Amino acid sequence: MPNLYLENQLCFSLYSATHALLRSYKPDLDKLNLTYPQYLVLVALWQYKQLSIKEIAEKLLLEPATITPVVKRLEVKKLTKRTRQKDDERVVIVSLTEEGLNLRSKLSEVQKRVACDTGLSDAAFHTLNKTLSELTRNVSSKSVD
Repeated sequence: MPNLYLENQLCFSLYSATHALLRSYKPDLDKLNLTYPQYLVLVALWQYKQLSIKEIAEKLLLEPATITPVVKRLEVKKLTKRTRQKDDERVVIVSLTEEGLNLRSKLSEVQKRVACDTGLSDAAFHTLNKTLSELTRNVSSKSVD
C-alpha cells in the first residue's frame, strides 16, 4: 500500500520540516535566552502592539492556558508587561517593554537567516507559506465539524 509509505505521508514531511526549521532557529534563540514559543509571542506583539492572552492564543492557534506561562516568562525577562483591561479585569493585556521592542531588529535578522537556510527563492518561500496557511485553515475547519 504505497499510501502508507513514509515518503508519502504529508504529516511526516511537515513534521520533519518543522523540526529542521526549529533546529535552525535554536542557536540564535538560545543566545537570546528565548524559546521558540516566546519568539512567536514577540512576533505577534511586534505586529499588533498589544493583545490579550486570548488573542495571542488565537493568532498562534494555541490554548490560552498554553500562552499564559510563556507570557509570564517573557515578563520575568522584562520583554513584556501584563495589565488588566480596565472595563473587564478578567482580560489580561500583553504589550512589549522597551527591551522587547529593541529585540525586533535582532530577531528580524534571525528570521532572514532561517529563510535563507530553506534554500527557497522568495517566490517559492511565499507560495509555500501561503499553501501551508491554507492547509491549516482547511484541516482546522474539518476538525471542528
